[in-house]
Amino acid sequence: MSLYNFKKIAVVPTAKDFIDIILSKTQRKTPTVVHKHYKITRIRSFYIRKVKFSQQSFHDRLTQILTEFPKLDDVHPFYADLMNVLYDKDHYKLALGQLNTARHLIDNVAKDYVRLLKFGDSLYRCKQLKRAALGRMATIMKRQGANLTYLEQVRQHLARLPSIDPYTRTMIICGFPNVGKSSFINKITRADVEVQPYAFTTKSLYVGHTDYKYLRWQVIDTPGILDHPLEERNVIEMQAVTALAHLRACVLYFLDLSEQCGHTLDEQVKLFESIKPLFTNKPLVVVANKIDIIKLDELPSERRAVLKSVEDNEEIPIIEMSTVTDEGVMEVKTEACERLLSYRVDQKMRTKKVDGVLNRLHVAIPTPRDDKSRPPCIPESVLAKKQQIAEKEKRKRKLERDIEVEEGDDYVLDLKKHYVEISEEERHDIIPEIWEGHNIADYIDPEIFDKLGELEKEEEMREEAGMYVVPKIELDETMREIKALALKIREKKFLIKDEARINKQSTKPSLPRTAGAKVRDRSVSRLRNEMEQLGVDMSETENAHFTRTKSRSRSTGPPAKRMRMDSSEPRSESKNRSVSRTPRNELGVKDVAMRKKLSKIAHRAISKKVKKQGLKGEADRFIGTKKPKHLFAGKRGVGKTDRR
Repeated sequence: MSLYNFKKIAVVPTAKDFIDIILSKTQRKTPTVVHKHYKITRIRSFYIRKVKFSQQSFHDRLTQILTEFPKLDDVHPFYADLMNVLYDKDHYKLALGQLNTARHLIDNVAKDYVRLLKFGDSLYRCKQLKRAALGRMATIMKRQGANLTYLEQVRQHLARLPSIDPYTRTMIICGFPNVGKSSFINKITRADVEVQPYAFTTKSLYVGHTDYKYLRWQVIDTPGILDHPLEERNVIEMQAVTALAHLRACVLYFLDLSEQCGHTLDEQVKLFESIKPLFTNKPLVVVANKIDIIKLDELPSERRAVLKSVEDNEEIPIIEMSTVTDEGVMEVKTEACERLLSYRVDQKMRTKKVDGVLNRLHVAIPTPRDDKSRPPCIPESVLAKKQQIAEKEKRKRKLERDIEVEEGDDYVLDLKKHYVEISEEERHDIIPEIWEGHNIADYIDPEIFDKLGELEKEEEMREEAGMYVVPKIELDETMREIKALALKIREKKFLIKDEARINKQSTKPSLPRTAGAKVRDRSVSRLRNEMEQLGVDMSETENAHFTRTKSRSRSTGPPAKRMRMDSSEPRSESKNRSVSRTPRNELGVKDVAMRKKLSKIAHRAISKKVKKQGLKGEADRFIGTKKPKHLFAGKRGVGKTDRR
């Protein structure tokens, strides 16, 4: 029998989404361009491919759904009955069966239309046949809308079910609602089951895990069961009955002695008797819960008489417990685990495998030689040797490991007992802090706090005497004037900065300097006149200014024009220099032939680089798009679009 992981079942889409997914996939995965001037065989194959691809996509998706959902005949009877209780077995099988029928119908539709497409004599007729085929497939899937919705709800509920292993060691907790079942499972496992003071808080099966004797145990908390006929029980109660009927487990039946659950002891015992057939061939423990309110011995005689039928059965132990005070919780767990272990061993001993093992075992017993009795004896030398070994063991120093094994959980590691050089009174003192190899305790002054107190008093006296008061400096009149002037300068500086920032950020168009030259008050002639009035000789500056302006004006214009102007004027040795700079390609190489050769080499290298890398020029980083020839040459065939 296979175990199912219900959480791995894929999502079941609605009918509309199902159709959209398949048709979109067909459009994406098959060729999309066809022309009427193609050969008719090519047009037929184009549309046949689309029909077949859609049919295969529908088939694969439906097969996945049918495969992933569990088949009730293959799973464990516990899961089969649980699914029957939760989802109705007939409805579940009907939904899967109708999906299976839909799959066959889609296959037949595709087969029929592919046969018709083989006789299509034009693009239009082939296209109409394809549309009809896909339309019929979509109609078949639309009719499955209710089944797909139902299966999606089943999938979501199955994913929320706890993963119960029907074959492992299991304890099942059952009883009336609100008797303390969930509180017990929360105590012995890590499961966090909701606990509330009203009935049917637990509406489904909850699973927790605990350890006992290095083995993993599965504990199942069932919803409460009420005492009425099986056919009148609701879905919540039937989950508990299903678990009790099909799982080979130890059953813990909980009784509420205080009757705070809203049901009397008589009703609880009647329920026990009514579901007793479910406990057959299972180890059973009756748990008397809530003894923190009333104990079994404190029950009145009338209520105690009700439990007589349960107490008389020696095979079923009654254990008192309280989940509030934790009294008896571990006893219940231990008793249940021990009973289940012995039951499982007993079941395995009854199988045929045990006989096979016993047949291979043989105990050899020697036959007696004569009537003389020969009891077993140990020679004295061996006994003496054993005694020597025992004495040696006594003299042997006990290791910490041996002490740990002897004391068990009470063992506490104490390394300070080996500090023999320190006296026993000081041996367990707190070790002072060591810093850079020095014991800090050796540097602590015992009177440090008294000295600090004296220092603080001395500081207070100094403050009162006015030792730390800063003297006020009186400013004279000159310092005040300087201070006022400095303040004005700072203000002026801030104003200039603000004005400059405003001018810089303004969007007004700024006039060129040449436009405002007529308005400017400053000029060379005015400066010369002013300097001459002061008695300075300015005759030399006039010639210098003329030559400077002339050379500046002459420097403007093309090089050929400048060279003509230079050659027409006789110049001195000091002025015999070129007006423009030497070109870069002529710098550093004096030989004309070599310069030409180098320029050719450079030109060749640049052209090679430009051609090979597809650059526009020497300083260009752009690489043009290289179009692959196989994508842009010739017509595309039917199967050339798979790469998309």
